Formats: sequence, structure tokens, C-alpha cells
Amino acid sequence: MVIVRLNEANFEYDIYGLVKSFFPTQSVEIQYEEGAEPKDSAPKPHEIEEPITLRMKVHYENGRIGLSMSEGDAEECIHTSEVEVDDSDRKDTKNRLKRLIYQALTKYTGKELPWGTLTGIRPTKIALTKLLEGVELEDIRSYMKETYLTSDEKIDLSIQVVTKEKEMLSQVDYKDGYSLYIGIPFCPSTCLYCSFPSYALASYNGQVEKYLQCLEKELKFLSESIPHKKLTTIYFGGGTPTSLSAQQLDWLLGKVEEYLNLGDLLEYTVEAGRPDSITRDKLEVLKAHGVNRISINPQTMKKETLKLIGRHHTVESIYDAYQMAREVGFETINMDMILGLPGEILEDVERSLQEVAKLKPDNLTVHSLAIKHSSRLNIEWDKYRNYVMENSNSHMETAYKVAAELGMKPYYLYRQKNMAGNLENVGFSVSGHEGLYNVLIMEEKQTIMALGAGSACKYVTDGGKTVTRSENVKDVTNYIDRIDEMIERKRNKLEEIAWL
Repeated sequence: MVIVRLNEANFEYDIYGLVKSFFPTQSVEIQYEEGAEPKDSAPKPHEIEEPITLRMKVHYENGRIGLSMSEGDAEECIHTSEVEVDDSDRKDTKNRLKRLIYQALTKYTGKELPWGTLTGIRPTKIALTKLLEGVELEDIRSYMKETYLTSDEKIDLSIQVVTKEKEMLSQVDYKDGYSLYIGIPFCPSTCLYCSFPSYALASYNGQVEKYLQCLEKELKFLSESIPHKKLTTIYFGGGTPTSLSAQQLDWLLGKVEEYLNLGDLLEYTVEAGRPDSITRDKLEVLKAHGVNRISINPQTMKKETLKLIGRHHTVESIYDAYQMAREVGFETINMDMILGLPGEILEDVERSLQEVAKLKPDNLTVHSLAIKHSSRLNIEWDKYRNYVMENSNSHMETAYKVAAELGMKPYYLYRQKNMAGNLENVGFSVSGHEGLYNVLIMEEKQTIMALGAGSACKYVTDGGKTVTRSENVKDVTNYIDRIDEMIERKRNKLEEIAWL
């Protein structure tokens, strides 16, 4: 366990995230000196008794931040350092603090982090913002190196990604356009690592029709409130949208066409996701309604891991679902892989990636396992903590190599807290098959309206400088009971930002 003690409640989450990146297998606890009222208590992913390996003290006082460290219960200090800050510039103060901690922990552990001090989920947003402002690429490189201590490899990756993103975003109407997310929170079963609002379909079968009726109410509200706005992309996520029957999908996609103008639509995506939810009649329904992108997500091609993580399908069913989608006529198919799943070693990852490569998908999204607070993996941590859960540069290099062999290049990137290897999630694509919605949700350049339980609208204003949210409740029953309240939230927010 690592204990960080503060004399002032400030930057707790930034400190927690950075320290956790150096000590991914240990708990990190934030403590406060007497009189320091915490604003936000940093999360503790695993409530397990652990010996204390390192104590850190962060001391804010009179335009300076001091850092000291000692091992275990020893009183002897093994490190002290400080930095001068301008308390009126919060962003710069945060960056100076994180560099102070990073340099101390690098010296202590002998480890450097590929993304340096960056702990947020959108590292490319920094580079893209500067690129769109006209900053030269070399100046962007220097800024990321000096401000965040990012490695040359990850800076190169960021530059490659944002250059492609800039090209893709050039076709998007930010001011009068919007994208639409529709959440289907049902799955055949809940995966071990999942933290999304998703529910086993068998337990909610009696409420699915009511849920769909509520989605229709939200669609009707959209059609009446923003008829003058242009719809750029539609994305059905979840959960697993193809958990619905073919008849239910046909009805819902028909309602989308009934209520919304699809004349400006650039992209229409439905996550088929789980092979055990895919049938030919469902794929034919999606194709008939103009859906032009789907996902078929194996996560791994190792049958033992599939069973362990709660995916009740076989490796063979992945091949079958993929072949069926090609036969129906889908020209853009994404496949997701997760690196760092419990019990998998590098050879397992290499084998899975080679098997996926044989199918020649148009997109490949490579995720680093993130241990989410509300996932079964975290809640039942005692059962899984002794499994190997490893991701490394070697794992990622394998993924990059396979993507290159398929003629793919990275086009979007994001990170999550508590990720294996402190690495990243990357979307690769064959040219012309990139997912525009993926870029929009990460880079926050266009308003995204969101319908369904657990979804969140992101309202982008001031040319992208301001992003606000309104959220729907996560629980399905709650959502059904409170649908009018959810709609009113959206109405109030649209009025507030003068977007009606």
C-alpha cells in the first residue's frame, strides 16, 4: 500500500491517478492532515489489507509545493523535493505538481511511464486542440515532452492519430450538427470486466418493450425540439444492441427513421458485439435500415478465457458470426480485443491477434484491460488477484504489427483509469473505414445527444471550449419510471445553452 498525506485538499484525483500508475498492483490511500477538509476522497479500487511500502507527503504553502517520501513505517526520509508555483494558475500548478511526483517516483522505482504525467482519458485532445489552432507539429511535440514528460513513442502516436482526426473532422458541422447515441443496456450475460450499465436480458425480458417505448418518447422529443439540426452520426451501443430480437430491432430502427431526418447522416453504427447475440435475420434488419458499420467483438480467441470472463460463446461462433455479416453485405466490421485479461500471457495475445487477422476486419480496436470500480473483477478481486493480468509494450507492439499487416493505421485513441501497463486503447482502421463517432466522442467537438438508461448527453458550445452534460439514470426500471423527468432534463439543458 502507498499512503499519500496532504496538508490541503487539492488535486487528489490527479495525485491518486499518477501514483497508482507507478504502483498498479497496490492500493493507494489519500489521507489528510488535521484541518484539511477533503473536497473529493480519491477512490480505493481494492479494500484489502496490505503492508505499507511507501509514504508520501505533499505540502502546499506560500507558492511552493514540497514532497517527501519514506519507506514503510520508517521515519527516515528517503526523498525531498519542492517546486515553486503560481497559485493563481491552477492548470500550471497541477502540471508542476505532477512533474514533481513523477520525477521522484521514477527515481524511486526506476520506472518511466510511456505517457509521462498524463493520467486523463483523452491524451490526444491536447495535441488536436493545438493542431486545430495552427500550432506546428514540432512545437506540439516539444509541448508534450516538456509539460507532460511524454515518451517520444507516444508523442509520435498522438501526432499520427490527431493528423488523421483533423482530416476526418473537416467534414463535420460543429455548430448546427449533432450526433446521436442510443443505449441498449441488455446483454446475453455480464462480462467480468464490464462496468457499463448492462443487464442480463433474461432478467429483464418483461421490461424490454417498455424500455423501447421510452426510447420512442425520447426520439419524439428530439424530433420536436431540434428539427433544424443536422444529424451526423448514429451509434447504437450498450450493453449489446443485438440482444434485442430481429422484430424489436426492426421496430426501433424504423422509429429512428420516422422521427429523425437522416439526409445528412455520414455514419450509422450498431454494436453487434457478442457473437452469441447475432443471427442472420438481425443482420438483415440492420442492413435493410441503412446501418453501415457493426462490431463483432471476440475480446480474446482463447476458449478458457472466454469462459472465465463470462462470455458464453465459443471461438467458432466468432468465425460464424463474422462470415454471416460478410454474406449479408456489411463492408465495415470492427473487432475488439482486450490485452491483459486474467490468465493470459503474451503468447495467448499473439495467437488471438493472428486468428483475428485471418478474418481481415476493417477496424481493430485494441483495449488495455482496465479494472473498473463497479466491475465484477474489482468487486470479487480476491477471486482473481492471483491471475496474471499483464499488458506491456511487447503486447502493444504485437497489436501494432498485426494492424500494420492488415493495412491499418491508428485513427483514435483513449485511456482509462487503472489500465494494465498504463498504456492505451487504440482504434486501427483500413483507409476509408474509420469510425467518425469514435473520434467525436473522444475529442468533444460536436454535441452528442444520448438516449436510454445510463446514457449521457454531451453539449459542446463555445466552439468546443465548453462541454456540459445531462445524464439519464442507469437503472432500467428507474429509467422507465422517470422517462418524463429524463426528457425534461434534456429540454432544460437545451434551453440553457440556447440550442433549441
